Amino acid sequence: MNRVLQRAKGQSMYEYLEGKRVLLTGHSGFCGSWLTLCLQKFGAHVYGLSLPPYTSPNLHDELKLLNDPETHFGDIREDGRVAERVASVQPDMVFHLAAQPLVRYSYENPIETYQTNVLGTAEVLEAIRQSDTIKAAVIVTTDKVYQNREWIHPYRETDRLGGKDPYSASKAASELVIQSYVDTILDAERVSIGIARGGNIVGGGDWSTDRLISDIVRSVNTNSILKIRNPAATRPWQHVLALCHGYIQLCQALIEDPDRGRGAWNFGPTVDSGITTLQCVEIFTDVWKKPKIEFTGSSLMEAQKLALDSTKARHILGWQPAWSAEQAIVETADWFKRHSEGDSMMALCKDAIERYFAAVS
Repeated sequence: MNRVLQRAKGQSMYEYLEGKRVLLTGHSGFCGSWLTLCLQKFGAHVYGLSLPPYTSPNLHDELKLLNDPETHFGDIREDGRVAERVASVQPDMVFHLAAQPLVRYSYENPIETYQTNVLGTAEVLEAIRQSDTIKAAVIVTTDKVYQNREWIHPYRETDRLGGKDPYSASKAASELVIQSYVDTILDAERVSIGIARGGNIVGGGDWSTDRLISDIVRSVNTNSILKIRNPAATRPWQHVLALCHGYIQLCQALIEDPDRGRGAWNFGPTVDSGITTLQCVEIFTDVWKKPKIEFTGSSLMEAQKLALDSTKARHILGWQPAWSAEQAIVETADWFKRHSEGDSMMALCKDAIERYFAAVS
């Protein structure tokens, strides 16, 4: 087993989280809700900072994960808001997930996208710089930070950053801000910063707008037509728990061996697991129900092929998804199917977390 993760027999793989105070920005979102459950499973005390959920239903409200005083709604763009929350919580570590995460929305709202993803990240970094308690921070960006040249081979952490659409460009710009802080004004000996670049995630409880799985679910529930813009596009599909797993292992490395943990990290499925948008729909609907499909095309610029090389995370952190891309989609479809039949979201999420982490321990 990798040196970073090695434990004596009988000890928890993630015992470093036991009793720790964790500030999670974006805690009310889809991935933030799953990550909250995972952190709590390993004994962390989780405190949030996020905008209120914008969909109904949503995991945050249904699971009732964080109640006052732990939960806190606020805008990371507001001057001093993150620093105020950090001063109140006195966290040991930070997971920064808060973002404007939608590509197509960024075309309609570019200023909001840049403010949230660039200036919001700067506010988080400044709050970390001022803190005396924070030892590590995992800052989440995206697989779309790379200058996408539609290459056959997957992108590595050393490849050039870019981004044509406002969302991708804002995330690439945020990484320049992160690196500037790390290289100049942040005390790198006191706090370790890791950047997580994750691929497209699927999982139960995602009702976000303009996402493939949530579009399928809405079509099934309303008996409406599912509109597919780009059926041949290939994405690094993986279960949301694969990213939660990656974030937690990266934070562990930042705490226990900072020299190994610092820098940028790709978290994606194996290179040969590429699944097209249409294949994703077919796998999902084979498990549950199949709506009528209409191929619409898109007037906006969207990448046709995108894949990540996660060799670094596999070799250094010992991370790899416990579930294949196909299994991730099957798990997601089964979650929504069982939820439609009356199973509780909390039971479904906890069952998935138990099975996932049992597979990686």
